[in-house]
Amino acid sequence: MAFTPKKQAFNAKINAVTLGTGEKSIVIGGENVLPFYTFDAEMPNKPAIAVEIRDTGLEGETAPGLLAFYEGCTSVVDMAKKAETMEGASAICLHFESADPNGANKPVEECVELAKAVADAVSMPIIVMGCKNVEKDAQLFNAVSDALQGKNILVLSSREENYKTVGASAGLAYNQKVGAESAVDINLAKQLNVLLSQLGVPAASVCMNLGSSAAGYGYEYLSSTLDRVKAAALAQNDAMLQMPIVTPISTETWTTKEAMLSEAEAPDWGSQEERGIEMEITTASACLVGGSNVVIMKHPASIATIAKFIDSLM
Repeated sequence: MAFTPKKQAFNAKINAVTLGTGEKSIVIGGENVLPFYTFDAEMPNKPAIAVEIRDTGLEGETAPGLLAFYEGCTSVVDMAKKAETMEGASAICLHFESADPNGANKPVEECVELAKAVADAVSMPIIVMGCKNVEKDAQLFNAVSDALQGKNILVLSSREENYKTVGASAGLAYNQKVGAESAVDINLAKQLNVLLSQLGVPAASVCMNLGSSAAGYGYEYLSSTLDRVKAAALAQNDAMLQMPIVTPISTETWTTKEAMLSEAEAPDWGSQEERGIEMEITTASACLVGGSNVVIMKHPASIATIAKFIDSLM
């Protein structure tokens, strides 16, 4: 007797959210199956990869392959333009690391000018990542959302401490997309989505950042949270967990000891750059099969590999 597999497509589905404008805009989410279960039903929109570019440019970067890719780039704008040509890239993530008051404390006005310059130079969707200081990020996201009206950007992230400011400005006043960031906990994720909904931010304007962790560094907590969120969204039709998921990968993986220890310090570990690439690939692939709709990465070799990985599963 021939085996007839039982398909498991759900009546519920993940919200479809559009990022960017024009021909290079992307739609994330929209699926009503578990990640890459294309044997049950079609995934209308494949997961996307955003290229992280720090506002400090190539400062502190040592990976030869990364430096070679951006060779000749003299500014962050040049890097953003070059990143658009990267194999597998679908979006640009502008990371305002130097805005941190405990670091360089770059003024919001300077950050806005850079964001405008990058937005004018590229046609891919833009994700704006803050400095993790809730007060400074609220100011930054408000100003950038205002300056980039009409660009349909995603600000990453709105947290419980600043969701009213970020949601009201980015999500309501300037019609941008809002990333709701929680600390690897399904209940906290749902609570923040409920708060943004009560504020009036449409569900179709919200993405989730459930937190991030490099593989081997407490990743099992993120993995279980991804699984639980997708199961609740699809099997239980929980509307407050049906937002697509955006996961920063590069900020976690390239700061691990495997990626940072030089070959002189760890001669038995092999190439430092290859270690960083492997950490980024391993973490990104795990997040994607767990349910991430967008992964934010950095190295061109990692991004090309993950792009092929996604295509092979679609």
